[in-house]
Amino acid sequence: MSRLLYRLGHGAAAHPWRTLSAWLLIAAAVVGLSVAVGGTPQDDYNVPEARAQVGIEMLRDHLPGAGNTFARVVVHDRQGEAPSPQVLDDLAGRLRAMPHVVQVSPPRVSGDGDTALVGVTYDVPVTDPDLMGNLEPLERAVAPVRAAGLQVELGGEVPEQAAAPMRGQGEVIGVVAALLILVLAFGSVVSAGLPIAVALGGLAVGSAGVTLLAATMDVSTAAPMVASMVGLGVGIDYALLLVTRHVEYLRAGHSVPDAAGRAVATAGRSVVFASSTVLVSLMGLRLAGLPVYSSFGFATAIAVVSVMAAALTLVPALCRFAGLRLLPRRVRKDRAQGGVPLTARWAAKVGRRPLPWAIAATVLMLGLAVPALDMRTWPQDPSSQSTELTTRRAYDLVAAEYGAGANGPLTLVADRTDVSGAQVDGIRAALLARDDIVAVTPAVTSPDGALAVFDAVPAYGPTDERTGGLVSDVRASLPDGVEVTGTTAFFSDIADLLAGRLWLVIAFVVALSVVLLAMVFRSVVIPVKAAVMNLLSIAAAYGVMVVVFQWGWGTELLGLDHPLAVSSWVPILMFAILFGLSMDYEVFLLSRIREDWERTGDAHGSVVRGLSATGRVISSAAAIMVAVFLGFATEVDVVVKMLGVGMAVAILLDATVVRMVLVPATMSLLGRWNWWVPAWLDRVLPTVRAEVTDSDLPATARAADIPSLPEPEPERVPVGAR
Repeated sequence: MSRLLYRLGHGAAAHPWRTLSAWLLIAAAVVGLSVAVGGTPQDDYNVPEARAQVGIEMLRDHLPGAGNTFARVVVHDRQGEAPSPQVLDDLAGRLRAMPHVVQVSPPRVSGDGDTALVGVTYDVPVTDPDLMGNLEPLERAVAPVRAAGLQVELGGEVPEQAAAPMRGQGEVIGVVAALLILVLAFGSVVSAGLPIAVALGGLAVGSAGVTLLAATMDVSTAAPMVASMVGLGVGIDYALLLVTRHVEYLRAGHSVPDAAGRAVATAGRSVVFASSTVLVSLMGLRLAGLPVYSSFGFATAIAVVSVMAAALTLVPALCRFAGLRLLPRRVRKDRAQGGVPLTARWAAKVGRRPLPWAIAATVLMLGLAVPALDMRTWPQDPSSQSTELTTRRAYDLVAAEYGAGANGPLTLVADRTDVSGAQVDGIRAALLARDDIVAVTPAVTSPDGALAVFDAVPAYGPTDERTGGLVSDVRASLPDGVEVTGTTAFFSDIADLLAGRLWLVIAFVVALSVVLLAMVFRSVVIPVKAAVMNLLSIAAAYGVMVVVFQWGWGTELLGLDHPLAVSSWVPILMFAILFGLSMDYEVFLLSRIREDWERTGDAHGSVVRGLSATGRVISSAAAIMVAVFLGFATEVDVVVKMLGVGMAVAILLDATVVRMVLVPATMSLLGRWNWWVPAWLDRVLPTVRAEVTDSDLPATARAADIPSLPEPEPERVPVGAR
């Protein structure tokens, strides 16, 4: 692979205009194709493994229009007066005139009379292109009511799909922060801008690819955002690694094309294997049991592959255009940097007393992870959103005027062939006698007489920690032929399903990643240690999320007004993405350490020199990733906030505590045992190498076409590092 990658990088740098033209043609073709035949992201709300899905299917089979989308209009008089019947009648007429509306329910007036709740039923699902993300018809219908001085808020599926659109500020914040970090780290605007340009170019193609994916399958509306978040971060990382290695070869006196070829053959090889670990982790999302996770995995994989391809081809081409401007000005003016790099001194310091450092770092990570034991998950709903959204205000009005449970009633569906009318009446009476049920609606028979349907209103809201137990208790008390469904029961099933599937995803991702690393580094210790450390950083990130969101220690800083459960969608998605990203840094670091180990056989010194060579690029890449993720944490949607905060914390801990303390400490303790592998396993495992030596590359003379540059000073390993 090394020679193939060398030819790829050398050819791209030798013919930069051809490479750039080819990329522009490919990008234009993919974007044009996505515009012509691409699909629109839409959520698949069917979860076959959820118990509530049974009741939903019963309703769909016997109640025309059941399962289609709905909206709720909440009209409230702030002065405490009852809304005018004429105003409500006119509102109902305008609502009936909207496209796809089949029913507008009579206003349901609150006990004190100052609030009216109007339900709107559509004849299409929420994923219909005419409805998805389109609040304009509803806004036009309620505008005269607002003009009359009444408060009008919108709830239900249609408003929830449109009320919290992505504002795109996450990408902007991430790009600006990345540029500043790279300028400070590398002292060259060209070196800073090149990785960002490459990442954005690859991400543009990847985004078009996600649109094409949406034409072949249901892609979650949140999947493009997650793909952009990950694609932007890893794209900058991959390009940065290549540019850094390219600059090393320039400083060693190689010509620009040869430096580009060698950079792609060495760092590019690490990029290929690092992206492979990300893809392995993403494929684990298919085991989550929900179609939405498959779309997350495929969409993010498209983004990762696109930015990887851009890094391997566009970086050498743009490096040819940049020439020596990639080098800091002090180097171009023959002022070499002296002294031992800070990361080398730090690694030597940790290596002198590795056991105390390892214990301290482990205690810190475990301490941060402890709150994760208290994690409670629940799918997001309007109660977790910002009060600046109409859906949140509608939720609060309904809770205040009709009771907390009115936002999440349990819908009971009885099959009349198995359950008699008298039994239905008995079930209703038993439910009403419970302390945790405050109201039960009359039973309604389906047009074909096959079903009896009624609602039970809990005494508390759907996000209350008692809700899951209530759903289970009600189900246990019902005879065969009666199912509990509705949004609250559905969310309870999803929370339980994902909590159980998390361990399956973890087992799959960890097992495959360990095997892949064992193949690459020919070691048993290295991959197992890497997996344990990655699990530590993710567990610590889970703990911080519980403290910030569930315990409420940081909600105000994030624009939230109360503590809330961790979204059920977040833990699995975070794990799959973060495990792959952490393995990125592991591959980058260990590839350099193993290169040195292969060359010198010095187990301790190779750790110092490997960390010295990669410490700056890993720290810069991690800082960029943290900035990107925190940028997304500024978005309105609470799930995006959780993902942004959780992944930023995990990457920060991984790049500091894990890479800068645990890795050098444990590798110093283990010495040569780091590279131990049983002979039988060494024979069985396919040979795949991430590290490259000079013997793997074509022999080239020093460049004659560029000025002579100062050679880097020989690495001085501090006493005690060996």
